[in-house]
Amino acid sequence: MAKKVLSGIPVSSGVAIGKAFFLNRGSKASLPRMSISAGDVPNEKERLLTAFEAALQELDEIRQKIPSELKEHAAIIDSHLMILKDENFKQGALRYIQDKMINAEWALEKTVADIGKAFSRIDDEYIRQRIQDVRLVADRVQDALRGKTKDIGAISQRVILLAHDLSPADTIALQVDKIMAFATTMGGKTSHAGIMARSLQIPAVVGVEGLEEDIEDGQLIILDGFHGRIIVGPSEEELAEFADIKYQFEAYQSLISKCCHLPAETIDGYQVQVLANIELFEEVAAVIDHGGEGIGLYRTEYSYLNRETLPTEEELFEEYRDLADIMHPRKVIIRTLDMGADKIAKHFGSLEEANPALGLRAIRFCLKHRQLFKAQLRAILRASVVGNISIMFPLISGLQELQEVKEFYFEVQEELRKENVPFNEHMPMGIMIEVPGSVLIADILAKEVDFFSIGTNDLIQYSLGIDRTNKHVSYLYQPLHPAILRSIKLVVDAAHEAGIEVSLCGEVAADPFCVPILMGMQVDSLSLNPQAIPGIKRIIRRATMEECKQLLKQVIDSDTVARSNKLVREMIYNRFPEELMFYTSLIDE
Repeated sequence: MAKKVLSGIPVSSGVAIGKAFFLNRGSKASLPRMSISAGDVPNEKERLLTAFEAALQELDEIRQKIPSELKEHAAIIDSHLMILKDENFKQGALRYIQDKMINAEWALEKTVADIGKAFSRIDDEYIRQRIQDVRLVADRVQDALRGKTKDIGAISQRVILLAHDLSPADTIALQVDKIMAFATTMGGKTSHAGIMARSLQIPAVVGVEGLEEDIEDGQLIILDGFHGRIIVGPSEEELAEFADIKYQFEAYQSLISKCCHLPAETIDGYQVQVLANIELFEEVAAVIDHGGEGIGLYRTEYSYLNRETLPTEEELFEEYRDLADIMHPRKVIIRTLDMGADKIAKHFGSLEEANPALGLRAIRFCLKHRQLFKAQLRAILRASVVGNISIMFPLISGLQELQEVKEFYFEVQEELRKENVPFNEHMPMGIMIEVPGSVLIADILAKEVDFFSIGTNDLIQYSLGIDRTNKHVSYLYQPLHPAILRSIKLVVDAAHEAGIEVSLCGEVAADPFCVPILMGMQVDSLSLNPQAIPGIKRIIRRATMEECKQLLKQVIDSDTVARSNKLVREMIYNRFPEELMFYTSLIDE
């Protein structure tokens, strides 16, 4: 048996067996925290400013040296450069030195803590985790203050890299022939380190408790990227077991990669589109590499974060145009801004809401702040002359709201016409179905738009009244709950009755246990994270529509989640046992 097993969040699949190598171990614990005299304040301020400048120069040099195959990740480095140049960030630390008379390292830590408190009040998990970017930038400044430099490029042996956290610059410097896998104490599912690990196709686990305390440099470990585990001091039996899993996974990846660019068509000829959900431009390469037939959900929120001013229409236009151009002729569905004032409070003032998830966010926020909305609509419309763009509005809950959105959208179109600015007059327009209200009137809404996209993450939460990130009730997050299955089918039937297409873009679309059910409902497309595309396509290509419809018929008549789960598991285990070694499912074990 292993000496110890540590748990974390799996962010990139695979297994690695090797020696542990720590990067800057214990750097946080050794940060000096000192009071200073009034006479030392100017010198300490100068130290801090010099460190900011050194960090800026270092990061700029890293950006210049990004290998050509990783150029698409330059935007991540740019976001860190923006944080370094953020005067509020820098001035916050300088104020601590001046007012509290403390050394620069401590002042910087207190500033990061202040920003962390503000971010912790944000409801959206993805946005909340962007505090990690601030933390990584602060670490680089701390290194400059202490005269230390990270030297990730100097690693000469094949190792499993362990660190408190890895910045985008660190991950770009990773040499895949030297770094077999990595694990960090910090980070979440949507962290940049996770995105980079998937892009580089190396196993990774983040958010590991006890990483720095329970593993020695050079110790033999197994990193299990399927289940988010670090096995410390494995036994001979465990080494043999995981070596076999590693071999099988590599063989499986090779197999599915060979056919990931083939159509997602069942044995009996039913074809669906398999698209990708992305939030960063640099993920486009992964979409194409993994056989994505387009982008079913482009989240636009990132462009509004970590900046002093809101993005201009021109900046957004260039972003959307470049995306459409590189994906052409594949489709790109751009979702308009899906967040509230709590994420960009500096521009709109703080808004006290007891339940932000049920408050002024998404389309409601955009209708409240129409100049902001107009800039995005104009940018999308202008970009629509390039490529194959569709526009999609989130969180629509009623007909009147949709008509108000459309009226404003048509006003913006008319404005462009008067200015002789070209745009695609026939750009498809769709809405996300993600609240029970829009499900129940799907037949009415279907007459107003060109397509539906069902957002199952929110639909499940709103329908069942649970927060899936709340550990006390997350067990109630049940995709095969009869209410959820009937809701999805109701929307699909209403869409097809009206002659429009319907997509599904939540995590359910990437769950092999749920995909046969969705196929049985005859959804037109699935949109999922790029890395899951080859596996889902392979399952679809080996299934028949007849068996999917039969499974749906049995499950839709179930009156309990347990019975539905049992039926689905029996079918999956019988039909696709080899694939399921490497998947975790949203449905109960």
